[in-house]
Amino acid sequence: MFTDQKIKELFDVMCLVYQSRKSTRDVDAIFKPAALLRKLAVELAETYHLSPQWLNDAAKGYLQNTFKKEAVLNFSHLRIWAPEAPYMLAMKCISARWDTYDREDVIFLLRFLKLKSTKEVFKIIESYYPKKLIPPKTQFFIEEIFDKNLRK
Repeated sequence: MFTDQKIKELFDVMCLVYQSRKSTRDVDAIFKPAALLRKLAVELAETYHLSPQWLNDAAKGYLQNTFKKEAVLNFSHLRIWAPEAPYMLAMKCISARWDTYDREDVIFLLRFLKLKSTKEVFKIIESYYPKKLIPPKTQFFIEEIFDKNLRK
């Protein structure tokens, strides 16, 4: 039987691809046809007693078309891909959400990518996002992570 936890474990990039943690609160996805898949997600939520927000496409607000997709799973009816690690880092830093796993994910990705300075991080972010689209909170977010977790 599918549970909220099992479905989330199956689809979260940080869990599935990088194995950085065991679970997530929801599944971030980009899907087409959106209306049909939202309807099906509601039906699944009702059938398997999942949170109504178990599937969301909010990540598309941060999506740029300048990254490489890495295939994770391919079926005749479903393709699962993940953004490359530098892009995941850039996207997590741009969103910089305090009420999610963004902080933990960024720390993991910084170590995974062996980044040692905020300058290296911003070079990656700016390779995907124009400087004018990088919010001030991103700089504070990254500096705080380095100050509290990565600087010796």
